[in-house]
Amino acid sequence: MPKESNQKLKMLYLLKILSENTDETHHMGMNEIIDKLALNGIKAERKSIYSDIEELKFFGVDIICEKNKTFGYYIGSRDFELPELKLLVDSVQCSKFITEKKSLELIHKLEALTSRHNANKLQRQVYVADRVKNLSEIIYYNVDSLHEAIYDGYKIAFKYYEYSPDKERVLRNNGDDYVVSPYSLTYSDDNYYLICHYPKHEGGLSHFRVDKMADIRILKEKCEDVRTVTDEDFNLGEYSKKIFSMYAGKTQTVQILCHNSVINPVIDRFGENVMVRKEDDEHFIVTAKIFASPTFFAWVFTFGDRMKIISPTDTVDRFKEMIKGVYNNYEETVQSDDI
Repeated sequence: MPKESNQKLKMLYLLKILSENTDETHHMGMNEIIDKLALNGIKAERKSIYSDIEELKFFGVDIICEKNKTFGYYIGSRDFELPELKLLVDSVQCSKFITEKKSLELIHKLEALTSRHNANKLQRQVYVADRVKNLSEIIYYNVDSLHEAIYDGYKIAFKYYEYSPDKERVLRNNGDDYVVSPYSLTYSDDNYYLICHYPKHEGGLSHFRVDKMADIRILKEKCEDVRTVTDEDFNLGEYSKKIFSMYAGKTQTVQILCHNSVINPVIDRFGENVMVRKEDDEHFIVTAKIFASPTFFAWVFTFGDRMKIISPTDTVDRFKEMIKGVYNNYEETVQSDDI
């Protein structure tokens, strides 16, 4: 680019230089700023730079002049502070559905939001190579298509697959399309799920893992009103408290006898507003609406004798049958080993 063109971009280059090279602990003196501008083919005098800095400050850029032992300028507050960027980097690197390649790309973009000195601190937090990561980037396009359909209120069609014991993808529903009314996307247990209404599934709402959806198409047919397929107004926050790992089931109000030591996991699971009443000095009873799924039973089993489902009776019986099935499975193994 000709030098005279660069001269017109002086203020933009000045902002870029300060953004990339300065922060609260790294300042730039006037001579250093002039030298950096010269490297970009821009000749500048102190007076013009002072004027440009004032213009940038008037525009809203937080440029601070340090006048202590070493005179210099630096960018103060930014759109994202370093602790916020660290949180975003941690979220990216811990997300299983984001591929290793995309994780590194996203983190590199986050690094551009701070100085190069602070960017190095973010780089030291990057450990994505050994994490279990999704190998396909198709999920990004899936999420984008689903958001578009949800926003516009249109039904979608897609294929859905599962894995065989040979780790091959096998289409469900005999390879036919699933046609659903999408309502919301949620994130649970390191996976994205679509919450929707699929007419062939009884019980109102269904869940599909986004990374197992393929060939998503947005149809020109409006979604069914969520209020017509649920017993109450749909609230994602409340709805998510009732489900365990996105396994749907019959909604039930259950009562669980709990030892006082498990109050924290109970609140973590159901929220602070969950109904709790004291049973005796060592126990309390929690009442909550849940989907009585195998994953719910597994959660209860995690706490051993510190948690016991006491109602309704059919849910208690189902839990007992599950425990018997597990016991019998190991009982057969023990007998076989004794022979």
